[in-house]
Amino acid sequence: MQRVERVVVLALDGVYPFELGIPSRILGAADGRYEVLTCTVDGKPVRTSADFSITVEHGPDVLESADTVVITSFPTDRIPDELPDEVAAALARIPEHARVVSICTGAFVLASAGLLDGRRATTHWAVADRFRRAFPRVTLDPDVLFVEDGRFLTSAGAASGVDICLHLVREDHGSALANFVARCCVVPPFRDGGQAQYIMQPVPEYAAASTAATRAWALERLGEPLTLTDLAGHARMSLRTFARRFGDEVGLSPGRWLIQQRVARARHLLESSDLSVDQIAGEVGFATGASLRQHLHAAIGVSPQAYRRTFQATR
Repeated sequence: MQRVERVVVLALDGVYPFELGIPSRILGAADGRYEVLTCTVDGKPVRTSADFSITVEHGPDVLESADTVVITSFPTDRIPDELPDEVAAALARIPEHARVVSICTGAFVLASAGLLDGRRATTHWAVADRFRRAFPRVTLDPDVLFVEDGRFLTSAGAASGVDICLHLVREDHGSALANFVARCCVVPPFRDGGQAQYIMQPVPEYAAASTAATRAWALERLGEPLTLTDLAGHARMSLRTFARRFGDEVGLSPGRWLIQQRVARARHLLESSDLSVDQIAGEVGFATGASLRQHLHAAIGVSPQAYRRTFQATR
């Protein structure tokens, strides 16, 4: 029988309603693999950033039984200079084995409790300088969507909460279920944590040509040795125009995007097939099995064999 993981979402004063609902919406679509509960520091209703409050069913005691805890975000003017006693007491209830996830400004709560000292983390780019000044012991990377350091995961602005919850599903149960959840929720199935936050990216004019059709074309040909010239030729753009427009739309260079897609496809094949590492490398466009090993290790820190064993054990 499949074990159901308990995820507890801690709603703090001023919580953003959108971010508060992300764990329930994303993890709740994962075929019954997660039980998502919401609590406050005292079990009482909590004000949101909007013109309403929310009533929850649970107090902080439910944190003691959590497998994963999510701290959702709140407006920057609600960031406390010091961690309130009742919040510190609630965090102290979290088991030492539990994963702890923050969305956006929720990272300030974890850092204030000393939980991120000596670790890498991220938060919304707009408050990065404030975070660095307040928490010099934390290695902040404000240019990515999310960071995983041990059992602590931090994410950037609002939509990155979707990305980090999909990441949890992918890490726990594989890309097939994560893709299913993404389709159910009509969101992109994969934005790698190392992808840049969208900081002041210009919005392409409506009439401007898009690279979307070329990206779809490339995804059907990952096993081929695609070059920038091939991609720009398909899009009928000059190399310079294509690279610039691709970066504006995706936030990555074409080369890095191709590597991410090939790694993602390789992970799916490692989970769902019995193909050898060399065969999978050929299927996804890496020249050799050694190249696949290198890129997979750079992306998630494990070898293909270790990755496959993990998901075979899960199944």
